[in-house]
Amino acid sequence: MTDGMPRILGGRYEVGELIGRGGMAEVHLGHDTRLGRTVAIKILRAELARDSTFLTRFRREAHSAAGLSHHSIVAVYDSGEETFTETGGAPIDVPYIVMEYVDGQTLREILNDEGKLSSDEAARITMGILSALEYSHDKGIVHRDIKPANVMLTKGGSVKVMDFGIARALADNGATMTSAQAVVGTARYLSPEQAQGETVDARSDLYSAGCVLYELLTGRTPFVGEAVSLVYQHITDPPKPPSTYEASVPKAMNAVTLHSLAKGRDERYQTAADFRADLQAARTGAPLSAGATAVSSSAAAVAPSVMDREPQAPEVPRRRDHTRDIHDSEPQRRMTGLWVVAGVVALLAILGIGYLVMNGSSKDPATESVPNVVQQKAAAAKRILADHGFHNIKVNTVKSDVTKGYVASTDPSSGTDIDPDEEILLNVSDGPGLSSVPDVSGKTVAEAKQALKNDGFQKVKVADKKVDDTEFSAGQVVSAYPAIGSMADPSQRVTLSVSSGKVHVPSDLVGKDSGEAQLAILQAHLKPELKSVPVSDPDQDGKVQDVSPGGGSKVAKDSKVTLSIGDYSSKTTVTVRPPDPTSTDEPSPTSTSESSPSSSPSSSSESESSTSKPTKTGPEPPTHPHPTLTFPHRGGGTE
Repeated sequence: MTDGMPRILGGRYEVGELIGRGGMAEVHLGHDTRLGRTVAIKILRAELARDSTFLTRFRREAHSAAGLSHHSIVAVYDSGEETFTETGGAPIDVPYIVMEYVDGQTLREILNDEGKLSSDEAARITMGILSALEYSHDKGIVHRDIKPANVMLTKGGSVKVMDFGIARALADNGATMTSAQAVVGTARYLSPEQAQGETVDARSDLYSAGCVLYELLTGRTPFVGEAVSLVYQHITDPPKPPSTYEASVPKAMNAVTLHSLAKGRDERYQTAADFRADLQAARTGAPLSAGATAVSSSAAAVAPSVMDREPQAPEVPRRRDHTRDIHDSEPQRRMTGLWVVAGVVALLAILGIGYLVMNGSSKDPATESVPNVVQQKAAAAKRILADHGFHNIKVNTVKSDVTKGYVASTDPSSGTDIDPDEEILLNVSDGPGLSSVPDVSGKTVAEAKQALKNDGFQKVKVADKKVDDTEFSAGQVVSAYPAIGSMADPSQRVTLSVSSGKVHVPSDLVGKDSGEAQLAILQAHLKPELKSVPVSDPDQDGKVQDVSPGGGSKVAKDSKVTLSIGDYSSKTTVTVRPPDPTSTDEPSPTSTSESSPSSSPSSSSESESSTSKPTKTGPEPPTHPHPTLTFPHRGGGTE
């Protein structure tokens, strides 16, 4: 702030209060005075602005994120550099990025407050992260620093990935995670290949997303310790199933998480879409992918012997060789084990048969198990339920990540034994909890409000400050916040920016060519009108001499702007007559207008005639050239 005035960047962005601080930048609340919307402004810390490494990283973030437009990625609107004066008086260029303002919290803040989340919520948030990664990977960008601090959750529950500060192109062969012998990134979320300084790819982001999922489920990352220890654990140690630390985590979620954390990148999920599909399957009880199923089986097999066992000190070998004793006793031990297993199976069979004889059946014959109809279309789900004897079906619509029109869940849930006459509630998805903000640009405020209400947005506000210099007439909507086309919670307030209908006459038009000036006028949503004015300088012919109204004036859109264009159209011919030999007077130049072209040639002919024929008496008079000096319009030849 200077003299009570807000600090302005790029001539349009007001810098407000500090709302966040990171290792290399500060984030301020901002206001775009041109579009009348709230923004977030990320400014590189002044003490780092002279460091080429940080400058490069900051500029890369602006470049990487600017090309990404996705509802789960924080949008970048603009970037630039502003010159500031340091305490010592030296000027310094500090870069800034203008971003979408997200009203919410980072996952780090949420985890600090709540410790961990439910399995379903953890999966939902991770699916949002993967949706953003799927899009950025498709655009050829790998994030390289997925962690809770770089993910935001809006008040409406939307997921927003941010900070592409160390993002690199997938095709960049030099995109390793080492810089000056230091690992770049956050140690608790590094993939094994990142920890070893190898080239990264999309699967490195998926490993980091798996670490985030693990923390959301359990309240801790897969590995803990100081930085060096963490690097070695990521490279060598198998992670324990999340249920080791949080018993409520389902087996399917264990499998998905462990599959995402495979050491070899060829062994984990290959795409964000694959990872997201398995998370959705785990949430709904659908079958998992073959990779996740294999990991689940493997984890179950090794859990008692390896994953849950504390490391033991190696035994000191004894001097005596017991190999022979082991060989002799092994067959006997194996046979004993088989007899024990057989005996247990037989006992269980006998007990089971006895129970069935005494009780008739393990299930009440008057009940029926609810079939699994999740992810089925509503009509198909009803048919399946009817085939199982259920006819008392009620349909309820809910907001869900499940495709619109498909069953998100049932009540009672699948597998529950109930009386066939009991009511079953089908919760059918009405689509995600977010809706796309409709395009209301160019509409009147009343029309825009109605269009928003039709799409579920009931809270609509008009910004106090009207917007100049737009293509829209006074009273028409210019833009909206949340942005048009973005996904937003319908309960969120939508702020409309409305055109003032006023535009500024372009400055610096004087001296420009007529065509260039007319184009500038048209682009400013004004109408050019031309007027010729005489000029004495041929260089000013066809160039703007004056603009009315003057440059910088604020006028109504589509107003006429008069351009005075220079016209150098007069041409003057000056003829110098030869001296008369019989006259004592000095020859004088005679100016003739171009409108009397015959005078000069006539005089010339007569002179030539008089000088070409010799006289009969007296000495021959001296001949004089009869030049004609012409000052043309545009430097052409003589007339």
